Amino acid sequence: MEGSAWADYGGSVRERREVTPREAKAVAHPLRVRILRLCGQQELTNKQLADRLGRDPGTVLYHVRQLLDVGFLEPAPVRTGDSGALEKPYRSTGQTWWLSMPATELEAGAAGAPIEAFTEELREAGSESVQAYARFLLHLSADEVAELDRRICAVIDEYMETEHERADRPAVSGLVVLHHPSVS
Repeated sequence: MEGSAWADYGGSVRERREVTPREAKAVAHPLRVRILRLCGQQELTNKQLADRLGRDPGTVLYHVRQLLDVGFLEPAPVRTGDSGALEKPYRSTGQTWWLSMPATELEAGAAGAPIEAFTEELREAGSESVQAYARFLLHLSADEVAELDRRICAVIDEYMETEHERADRPAVSGLVVLHHPSVS
């Protein structure tokens, strides 16, 4: 989608801006997309992320550093863990929500990263976690696709602008994808 929403939570009203090549590369990996979503819900350490994602801590740290380098993650205050050791958690900055990521300008395969991340999350949560869905096929011109995208993003943006007011409620995740189906 033109104004693609990649699983971060922002707290203030902002206009979308064009993604830079470095930023696009940072969100071109499904593991980084999942890290952003998890750290958008709560502050997590590298070990907590690795445990949650079932990945090696070194691999997760590599991806965390990629997100730190472009400002999509930031260190949260150091805290004392359950065992008394100091922990260094990370949190999402919410910056990716307000990026415009035209699929035509993304590296090959990058547009699939949020889809793959969402699929993994949905598989983990189970089909009973689905709250609502809509599957459709429409015949639209390029201009009509752009208008549909703009309208969908406008509705989601309305909710995002006040997301910080609903942080005490259960999280609901979603993904809207518009694509040209292959015709056999």
